[in-house]
Amino acid sequence: MTLPTTDTVVSYPSGATSATATVVHTETFDDGRVAVLLDATPCRPVDAGWPDQGPDRATINWGDVSADVVDCVVGATDGIRLYLGADVPVRKGSEGWAFVVAHLVEVAPPVGTEVTVTVDAEHRREISLGHTACHLASLALNRALADRWTKELPTDALGSPNFDQAANDTSTIVPGGSFDTYRLNKSLRRKGFTTEGFADALPAVTEAVNAQLASWVAADAPVRIDREGELLTDRRSWVCSLPDGEAVIPCGGTHASHLGELGQLTVTLALDDAEGTPVFSMRTATA
Repeated sequence: MTLPTTDTVVSYPSGATSATATVVHTETFDDGRVAVLLDATPCRPVDAGWPDQGPDRATINWGDVSADVVDCVVGATDGIRLYLGADVPVRKGSEGWAFVVAHLVEVAPPVGTEVTVTVDAEHRREISLGHTACHLASLALNRALADRWTKELPTDALGSPNFDQAANDTSTIVPGGSFDTYRLNKSLRRKGFTTEGFADALPAVTEAVNAQLASWVAADAPVRIDREGELLTDRRSWVCSLPDGEAVIPCGGTHASHLGELGQLTVTLALDDAEGTPVFSMRTATA
């Protein structure tokens, strides 16, 4: 059994939805699924470290056989054992480790086979719109909440106090949108965020966020992914040339190519209570 010694080459950051590749390793797990490792892939895996964007839907084809990719996850190997998802014991880039895209299928091609990987392009597009919407909404939210801080805070890509970074609890990308939750707890208040009167201010905050989003989408700013290389662990960033300035956010996801693709982007904000801690949520949706 030979495991790869280099990271998987990935083409999804450039928008690719199909590619030919060579099978370099297969491994069957206890649940019957088989992990297929390729030298290169257009299929984006889910990362257990930040699982906001789920995996691509795809098929692997060779000869007359077609296998659905039932899951696609980031894995890692030290050359002795293959670890998948949350079981990976080291951080990306650790010396002596190769980080790989593991395509989980029910039937696998033999090692050395040349295959074609085809990603569901429409699902990719909808997820990409949702991820771009999420980044844009976080910037608009940070700006709308800027006057509620009484202390200095690290700023976001446009220079606003980064509420999203300081308070985000969960983030989930869905087709055409996203859902984020923020905990307005004691830790956030100690950082200088003013929660008094927040519920009453929510309609005005919602209006400000949606007005900012409408302005940015109307400008149809271009979006691109900058990356340091073609390997899975090479650093990548979302870059959007907004009228307010170029916004750069580290990100390993997929995205729209320009903001006009988002159509009508709106957010819905809500305030709830979770065991005595206020929880603020933001839903984004494109239309």
